[in-house]
Amino acid sequence: MVAILESVITCPNCGHLQTEIMPTDACMYFYECSSCKLVLKPLTGDCCVFCSYGSQKCPPIQEQRSCCH
Repeated sequence: MVAILESVITCPNCGHLQTEIMPTDACMYFYECSSCKLVLKPLTGDCCVFCSYGSQKCPPIQEQRSCCH
């Protein structure tokens, strides 16, 4: 299975949508919304902001591998 590398992050504070390319070799633990500047962190149980707020889970999770933490 080939991982999808593009994910749309939705800010839970203002609803802003931003398309991002996910890294394949690291988790993104912090992400600043380009609209309201809120710094997002993963929700409890998630490894990165893409797993919590993205339209796609991070590549390691998509490939059913352990994530990067």
